[in-house]
Amino acid sequence: MARVKRGVTTHARHKKVLELAKGYRGRSNSSFRIAIEKVEKGLQYAYRDRRNKKRSFRGLWIQRINAGVREHGMTYSQFMNGIKRAGIELDRKVMSDIATREPESFKALVDAAQAALAKGDVEQAAE
Repeated sequence: MARVKRGVTTHARHKKVLELAKGYRGRSNSSFRIAIEKVEKGLQYAYRDRRNKKRSFRGLWIQRINAGVREHGMTYSQFMNGIKRAGIELDRKVMSDIATREPESFKALVDAAQAALAKGDVEQAAE
């Protein structure tokens, strides 16, 4: 049986890792042994932070909605309760965008939430 030389596949594998390590500092971008450790760790961070990004953006949307709502004398939790009772199904991303770009439209959302809360309070008082 003929001998198999693996230089081509090894070179391709090394090249792939070193391409991913481009831009790293020191020997991390040129030495395969160090580069493979850094690339693997970088991929772990990327996987983790793709999930953390969703978390931090949700927090940002909530802050923007809260800031917009407080201008109209409500809190975020009261507003979200009113929105749910009013049957408005907008997600936080869209509501934060409306709060920052279209304050008049957001005022209509706040009014709808306040009306739904007032209606709920009247119904509870009647019982």
